[in-house]
Amino acid sequence: MTNLFKQAVIAAFVISYNVNAQGGFTEPLTIPDTINSNTVHLYVKDTVHEFVSGIETNTYGISASYLGPTIIMDKGDFVQLNVHNLLDETTTMHWHGMHVAPEDDGGPHTAILAGETWSPDFTVLDEATTFWYHPHLHEKTNEHVSKGAAGMIIIRDEEEAALALPRTYGIDDIPMILQSKAFDASWQIEFGGGTVDDVMLVNGVIEPYVDVPAQMVRFRMLNGSTGRTFNIGVSDNRNIFQIGSDGGLLNAPVAINRIVIAPGERMEFVIDLSGDESETLYLKSYASEFSTGITGAAGGPGATNVLDGADFNVMQLRVTSATAGAITTLPAVLNDLVPIAESSADLTRTLTLDGGGPGNPFTIDGQEMDMEVINQTVELNATEIWEIVNETPIAHPFHIHDIQFYILDRDGVAPPANEQGRKDVVFVYPEETVRFIGTFEDFANEEIPYMYHCHILTHEDGGMMGQFIVVDNSESSVNDVDANSLSVFPNPTEGSINIQSTENGSYKIANAIGQVVLKGLYQEYSSIDLSYLETGIYQLIATSNSGLTSTTKVVKK
Repeated sequence: MTNLFKQAVIAAFVISYNVNAQGGFTEPLTIPDTINSNTVHLYVKDTVHEFVSGIETNTYGISASYLGPTIIMDKGDFVQLNVHNLLDETTTMHWHGMHVAPEDDGGPHTAILAGETWSPDFTVLDEATTFWYHPHLHEKTNEHVSKGAAGMIIIRDEEEAALALPRTYGIDDIPMILQSKAFDASWQIEFGGGTVDDVMLVNGVIEPYVDVPAQMVRFRMLNGSTGRTFNIGVSDNRNIFQIGSDGGLLNAPVAINRIVIAPGERMEFVIDLSGDESETLYLKSYASEFSTGITGAAGGPGATNVLDGADFNVMQLRVTSATAGAITTLPAVLNDLVPIAESSADLTRTLTLDGGGPGNPFTIDGQEMDMEVINQTVELNATEIWEIVNETPIAHPFHIHDIQFYILDRDGVAPPANEQGRKDVVFVYPEETVRFIGTFEDFANEEIPYMYHCHILTHEDGGMMGQFIVVDNSESSVNDVDANSLSVFPNPTEGSINIQSTENGSYKIANAIGQVVLKGLYQEYSSIDLSYLETGIYQLIATSNSGLTSTTKVVKK
């Protein structure tokens, strides 16, 4: 195929796509493979992918040609995630939404050099929900994610498993990674500033269809776009039932006909397709309903973008016959969340989203991200209110690592029912103030920080990010485990230490900069040889088989 002919094919395709012709949607939705193991291997690689048949696009994939497998974990499992960097450049891998220690979080300080493998391990403490994983290298996140390095995580637990919910992966439980993307005339991915993201992808497929049974069908939706926000509904305007947000199930299904989902957010919802066999519907984004200031609204920075301010189809639903054992009703009660009381807060911390304008980056508190600067210090087990004040004319999805939080209010008004669950991303509208409350428990590290940032990836890379550390100032260094149930002795030591506990579990020993130097399993009484370690202060993180965590400082003489 000559280059001129290739460009003509691309131009014709884009014209067809941009008018969102109802004759499209001929490609089946790709359902990512799954990994359900306590030991996971992810291979980040430079590859090619055909978004359009016969045209190769240079991409990044994770054990695939584009995107990565869905990792399925069970709450309470001890898992090891081996990230093999086969790229010719440095990357990282962040477990977005997961409650893990900062040394396992995969932020920009945890670099994986070209050709190296990073192997964090931890006990899964989160309840059933949908998370995702993606690189988080400072100033390179947008490039790596845009090229395709991302995937979904599904957490399961006993409480969710006991509910009559759709959960047959790829049949009545459909993963959806939404991305609007910019391509150049050679069908290569563009990710710099000023690009026009006018092609819509779901799981890497342009204009996909999916066969869904005539029953209750669950959709796990992730907005993995660089910056675009979607306003999702069904083409016939029927109600859908939101059952989950970032951090897990809501207390009850919420009937709603639009779901606004900003970059980084996840939403779980169910559509009742009973009685719709042989019908064809569309999931649409109703961007015409957006107000000014939302990326994706009419008249935005990319004024020539045909998706901005438009109502466009995202995915076609082809309704087939019901499956055996079909779910046809939803439980009235899904969860027993009790939001954290505002009166329990130890302090209120105010952060201002500011900057922007010609030649000026968006910032937080007037400061651009500096890898050497810790912007906030939080005490272990503190309950805090974070007040996010948006002084810009642009809406920003604010994401915090480490915790799930509850939204207290938006400009003093309580959030709607579908925002009353656990969250790690909150969409802060222009000139709006949002307050949320969360508890910083389980993990402390004075050397390795967590991040907070805008999840519009160009804003994050441009400096709209800050860092916080969690410090343990308590007399006891035991976080969750009762002090009498686990002891470490002798401490200080010149040789070995002994762990005595009421439970079996696993341990990690990290040095002063958070590098894990030793790990293994312990029983009710175990001895660990430290004689070969250099003199210094180490951190022992012990996690019992029931999921309780203890952190103890160990002095090696």
